[in-house]
This record gives sequence, structure tokens and C-alpha cells, in this order.
Amino acid sequence: MSETGHITEPALLERLPQPVLAMAKNFPDGSAIAPHSHRSAQLVYASEGVMTLNTAGGAFVVPPQRAVWVPPGVEHSITMRGPLAMRTLYVKPDARRGLPADCRVVAVSPLLRELILAATSHPQAYAPDEPTARLMAVILDQIEILPVAPLYLPMPRDSRIVRIAGALQADPSDPNSLADWARQVGASQRTLARLFVQETGMSFGAWRQQARLLRSLELLAGGGAVTATALDVGYESPSAFVAMFRRALGVSPRRYFSGGRKARQR
Repeated sequence: MSETGHITEPALLERLPQPVLAMAKNFPDGSAIAPHSHRSAQLVYASEGVMTLNTAGGAFVVPPQRAVWVPPGVEHSITMRGPLAMRTLYVKPDARRGLPADCRVVAVSPLLRELILAATSHPQAYAPDEPTARLMAVILDQIEILPVAPLYLPMPRDSRIVRIAGALQADPSDPNSLADWARQVGASQRTLARLFVQETGMSFGAWRQQARLLRSLELLAGGGAVTATALDVGYESPSAFVAMFRRALGVSPRRYFSGGRKARQR
């Protein structure tokens, strides 16, 4: 338990009968949570720091002021970059119909942010007619309308594409073309192009750009400078990187992180 008497072990918390339960937990830089699953759905919110949630289907990068929705029973692991202030809501499967059925990163509105922070300070064991129950009902209303953020990288299954994807995740700046990879993995360029679309829903170029975008979010949220980040993920100039970032997310890196830890431009 925490100093406030709140349960901070998910397995113990989920034994409570309340339809929505809140938990606050802080993690030091470099922390990791091993693969696991829950009977409840989760809304995992990063009020500070950045986390990457991995499932069998792909990777979800969660910068500050965003959250990731995880349906019940989905096995996932989490890694943290920088000190992380995690605020998690556990939602019982029968708490509300119409909640998302798939994992997704969502943008957290100022209203929902305050509701989540308030929920973590309320008693975890509450009665249906208490103020905490009404607070949780409003939170469920907000979860139903959360806008999805394009911060997902789907993972392939074919061993040849898995090899390419793993290499690009390890080094997003890798300049190899699909023709180069075809020679390395023993398949034709046409076959690899077809498999990328078939297994990820993205072309090779689009998948690599998404991998670079998500890695850049990890670096920037950890306090990285825009110029260094651009080079680290394979762009020849900061301007080209910022143009890609703006096309993907609608704003510059500085504006994107204005609600949390700001990226340093130089």
C-alpha cells in the first residue's frame, strides 16, 4: 500500500468490487513491467514521462498527457523512459457498454486529466451512492469519446518481415532500401512489399516512417533536442524531420510537447 493507504498492487486492487478503480504509482527512469494481463480494462495515463506499451500486435508510445487504453485480457509489457508518473484506471468489463475493444493511444483532455488525478486521491472502496461513484461515471463518459492518437506501430508475423522490423526498431536511422533488405533476407522486393501491406496495413516506407516517428517521441519526451533526435532517427536535417512530424501529428515537436516536458530545440 501507499503512504495514503491506497492499494498499489494491481492484483489486490482488482479484487475490489467497484466498477472503476484508480491507482497512482511512480517509476524511476528505465523501469520495466514484464508481460502480464488483467481481468479489467485499463486506461494507463502518463502525467509525466513517456512509456512504451508492447503487445503481440504492436507497440504503443505514450508521451506525457496521453494515455493508452488496454482491453481486458490483453497481454502487454511496459517500459519507461525518464521518471514516470503513472495514473491507472481499472475498468471492470461490465462497467459500461461501448468502451473500446482494441488497444489504442488516446489524447487526454484537460477535463479528463483533472478527473483522473482527482480519482487517484479518492477512496478506492466506495459505495454506489457516494461522490466517488459519480466521479467514476463521468470518467467513463469521457473515455467513450476519447480521440485516438496515431502512435501505434503494428508488428508483422512473417519471419522475413519480423527480421526487418526488428532491425529498424533497433536502429530507425538504418538507410537500407527494400531492395537492400530483399537481398539480405532472401526474398524478392515485390514479395516483401506485399507482405508489409498484408501484415501491417502499411507500405515499407510508411512503416519505417512510423517507426522513426515513435522513436522520436520517446527521445523528445525524454528531453532530447530536436536536432539530435532528427539525426538519431535517420533524417538528414532538422527541417525535414520537423516537416514529417508536422504532417503526422499536425504540429511541430515543440508544440506537441507544450503540455508536458518540452523538447529542446537547438
